[in-house]
Amino acid sequence: MSDKKFVMAIDQGTTSSRAIVFDHSGQIVSVGQMEHEQIFPHAGWVEHDAMEIWNNVREVVGTALASATKHEGKEVNHHDIAALGITNQRETTIIWDKNTGMPVYNAIVWQDTRSQDIVDRLAENGGPDRWRSIVGETLSTYASITKIMWILENVKGVRERAEAGDLLFGNPDTWVIWNMTGGVNGGLHITDVTNASRTMLMDLKTLQWREDICQEAGIPMSMLPEIKSSSEVYGQCRQDGLLAGVPVAGDLGDQQAATFGQACFEPGMAKNTYGTGCFMLMNTGTEPQPSENGMITTVAYKIGDEPTVYALEGSIAVTGSLVQWLRDNLKIIDSAPEADRLAESVEDNGGVYFVPAFSGLFAPYWRGDARGAIVGMTRYNTKAHIARAALEATAFQTREVLDAMEADSGVKLEELRVDGGMTASDILMQFQSDMVGVPVVLPVVAETTALGAAYAAGIAVGFWAGTDDVVNNWQEHKRWEPKMEEAEREHNLSQWKKAVTRTFDWVEKD
Repeated sequence: MSDKKFVMAIDQGTTSSRAIVFDHSGQIVSVGQMEHEQIFPHAGWVEHDAMEIWNNVREVVGTALASATKHEGKEVNHHDIAALGITNQRETTIIWDKNTGMPVYNAIVWQDTRSQDIVDRLAENGGPDRWRSIVGETLSTYASITKIMWILENVKGVRERAEAGDLLFGNPDTWVIWNMTGGVNGGLHITDVTNASRTMLMDLKTLQWREDICQEAGIPMSMLPEIKSSSEVYGQCRQDGLLAGVPVAGDLGDQQAATFGQACFEPGMAKNTYGTGCFMLMNTGTEPQPSENGMITTVAYKIGDEPTVYALEGSIAVTGSLVQWLRDNLKIIDSAPEADRLAESVEDNGGVYFVPAFSGLFAPYWRGDARGAIVGMTRYNTKAHIARAALEATAFQTREVLDAMEADSGVKLEELRVDGGMTASDILMQFQSDMVGVPVVLPVVAETTALGAAYAAGIAVGFWAGTDDVVNNWQEHKRWEPKMEEAEREHNLSQWKKAVTRTFDWVEKD
């Protein structure tokens, strides 16, 4: 691979699609990025236009190549790219016609809660944990299974087309790979073990789709993609595209990709990604670790034929999107940095706690009936206290997830590796360290999601020798040490837990 200088990753995220070119040292050479529309047809519904996503992916690939050319001072094209890796917003559900390439409905996003009635229906026989020992998680609107069922049951003519074998299901990784490799002209219909593990349709131990679960859910297995490892050559990019002939060789869900990019390869190592939501993963080794504390048991990654590596995950629905809500809905800030400035203008939260249960509460509560609340307010409070409480909410939720992980794994965390957009908030990262009581560490390359997908692809084609290269490339950029006294930490946490209880039972059941 000596003539190939770079690896590209496509990061198809919740709010935008990016293409990033990396060099052999894991440094960013160039970036292309485009946001896509967030569609909210009804309260609790969140959708994306899958065709818009695909068109944006094509455009950001071109932008990244053009930007790399400017960086290099000479043309950079598909001849210079050793491999392509894909990472994506997980659980988000797309169903499309394999003959026309057209989606039958908008993508239903992971945050969407419209399928709660389906969750309740499935839970009538065996309860919400009926398949947990097989698939690693409790029934909720989060996983892909109920989103697929909703489309099959509510979009006219879709079930008949699915049963006739004309429709394909995929998360955004599958959608992008199918289109990148040819679409209706022979595109690959595949996913990897990490994404498949978030559908509630894959057996965590066999890494195969469960026919019995599909049958009960009414999901034709002909819709499902072939499950592959996270790092192997799946095929080549279509010949009439900008990346003609480039091997597609890496595929991981976004949080698993960030775990890979953060070099969390030893059991007990953990990372937390601060994005639209917040997602902590702890490597638990080559056996799935059941959770008794509200964590998801998931696949962390699988390199080729090597043993599968598993993780515990704590998923938090609303973190960065809460700051967006302050900006776009309440309009008390004009930008995310302004939230920091407001928060820093006061000594503490003034007794205000903000529980952002906009999509219910995810880990460790899994309460679909919860709704957001700001509690503890008095006439003394200002928008600065609300801004501070909004930032602190992310740290409190992360602390609760970490406590549950440590209880499940028996491992005491020694440091927390972090990445994602909210790591730019110094006040949040310091409060995070104070609340978890261990150092919080940010790497030099904060784009660890895309980087993880790039590493997986590069390893598959020999651009990198293996995970040792990933470890050697990882470098610390900044570290926050805990400064808060234990008594103050526990008081803050107890007040937060009291606030959480105020959010329950707001959604009436029929």
